[in-house]
Amino acid sequence: MLILGVTGNIGCGKSSLSNIFKKNDIEIIDADKISRQIFADKNLLQEVFVNFGEGIRNTDGSLDRKALGRIVFNNEDKLIELNNLTHPKIKNKILEKINKAKKNNEKIIVIDAALLIEGGYTKIIDKLLIITCDEDVQIKRIVDRDNCTREDAISRINSQMSQEEKIIYADYIINNSSTLEELNIKAKKFIMYMKENWCE
Repeated sequence: MLILGVTGNIGCGKSSLSNIFKKNDIEIIDADKISRQIFADKNLLQEVFVNFGEGIRNTDGSLDRKALGRIVFNNEDKLIELNNLTHPKIKNKILEKINKAKKNNEKIIVIDAALLIEGGYTKIIDKLLIITCDEDVQIKRIVDRDNCTREDAISRINSQMSQEEKIIYADYIINNSSTLEELNIKAKKFIMYMKENWCE
């Protein structure tokens, strides 16, 4: 089974790429979805409230992810603190899903994770695909999608490892500075390349 890592910085279109893979019957392990699910663990949730304050608790007791985001995107130490709390639990869930895929005889499994390199997942993947885009496009997408200011968008971009640093690790790069239609063409070309060159 081929384990493909897919990563890219905020606003580059990683989720759009994964959706194209899904439509082509490729199994996706979505780290962001898992990161939401782990907060069903009340002990973890309480630990996050203790570490980051009551300002991130909604009135119903759930996590205000936007409020937490404002804290960690503007403070590298707080971002590291959050990652130290959540990443071990996320990684365990991902490993469980990989083992299940192996038992189901899947030919390809994709790990979709924003912090794939930073989280040490390069040790468990076989190949790495990185999606990139021009910074101006990236900023506009974040502003439009999240209804935030340009300054907030830049702050989020700067909280991540740079695109230039990430592509050093890449086995394949897709530039997604154009339309969704263009991404679809590039993704299908990549799927063909992957099956011909990386799958047994």
